[in-house]
Amino acid sequence: MGKTLAEKIFDSHLRDEPFLGAKVLNLDRVLCHEITTPVAIADLVWREKDRVFDKNKLKVVIDHVTPSKDTKTATQAKILRDWARRHEIPDFFDIGRNGVCHALFPEKGYIRPGFTVIMGDSHTCTHGAFGAFAAGVGTTDLEVGILKGVCAFREPKTLRVNLNGTLAKGVYAKDVILHVIGQLGVNGATDRVVEFRGPVVDAMNMDARMTLCNMAVEAGGTSGVCMPDMTTVEYLWQFIKDEFADKEAALADYSQWVSDEDAIYTSVVDIDVSDLKPMVTYGYKPDCVKPVTELAGTPVDQVYIGSCTNGRLEDLRQAAAILKGKTIADSVRGIVSPATPKIFQDALAEGIIQIFMDSGFCVTNPTCGACLGMSNGVLAEGEVAASTTNRNFNGRMGKGGMVHLMSPESAAATAITGVITEASTL
Repeated sequence: MGKTLAEKIFDSHLRDEPFLGAKVLNLDRVLCHEITTPVAIADLVWREKDRVFDKNKLKVVIDHVTPSKDTKTATQAKILRDWARRHEIPDFFDIGRNGVCHALFPEKGYIRPGFTVIMGDSHTCTHGAFGAFAAGVGTTDLEVGILKGVCAFREPKTLRVNLNGTLAKGVYAKDVILHVIGQLGVNGATDRVVEFRGPVVDAMNMDARMTLCNMAVEAGGTSGVCMPDMTTVEYLWQFIKDEFADKEAALADYSQWVSDEDAIYTSVVDIDVSDLKPMVTYGYKPDCVKPVTELAGTPVDQVYIGSCTNGRLEDLRQAAAILKGKTIADSVRGIVSPATPKIFQDALAEGIIQIFMDSGFCVTNPTCGACLGMSNGVLAEGEVAASTTNRNFNGRMGKGGMVHLMSPESAAATAITGVITEASTL
């Protein structure tokens, strides 16, 4: 019987199985940020176990509220900063070098096919785009990971989503994943690894695949994964070129993690996206989705472009192509946050930042702040945002605020008109 990618990773990383179905895995990466990790640090200190299993496998960033907005967030940052220095963790990214964790860590080459990755953050599933098993965990699991380099999971079951057809012009990975979540429902992938397959995925670059996997959790998934291929190798080549004779050798090695043809899935969902239109959420659940045209004309107060979902360079390019030579509506606050310093620099070099500023957008430093309603773009009660982020929960970007999730292109078009707009109609 064949095995899925997840089953192969579990088998290769198994440390212990204390009872049937409970798999204790060795970890390749433990990722940390200043919102969830300080609680784990404080408990480890209280238990007199202030140690790390391997400082080189820990990757640490201050990203959710940066720079700190008040004493509380400054204290959280200080706890993480002092801990990273105390244990001489080499890959710690403080203000000036920091970026949104799920964009920064792949950009640095820290995620590889076949890896096991945890973080106290639900969107850790993003890293499955590289053919890794990556999952968000709670404080206790994070503590154990930091201290012992292991984490316990239930035996993985995989739901396969085949994305067939060809994407139409103006339809992007964000539209695809919103449609998939709409099909599956917010509980449709609970306790499952969501495996994205098919010609549409094969044609995507790594940025687009990360967008897909990023929102697997919105359907209840433990992780989202794509098969490693030459696109993966090309993205990682600058980091792995000394490990392999050539790219073909790297591909041959990474192919060991591809799911077998006779692997068993809990279910297989086939979706043809050839006729898919730009999508948008309504209401307060990520599976409440419609074509943008069905919400066209809905007024918004703020447009936000950024986050671990859509703050990468290709996202900014897509939005800038719509904004170039235009000015956003007087009724709208436009905010863009490039996800990492490198993305910011590349966008600056390409003239993208100038386009955003000329159009009337406020350009901020890399941060997660607006996405979870903590800083750099919080909504007032009753306000509405068009956003490229990943959650439209009630109050997600500010108490009493409404969030409509959409692609960067749709967000840019909406900023120009001040109402939800499909870019093709401009």
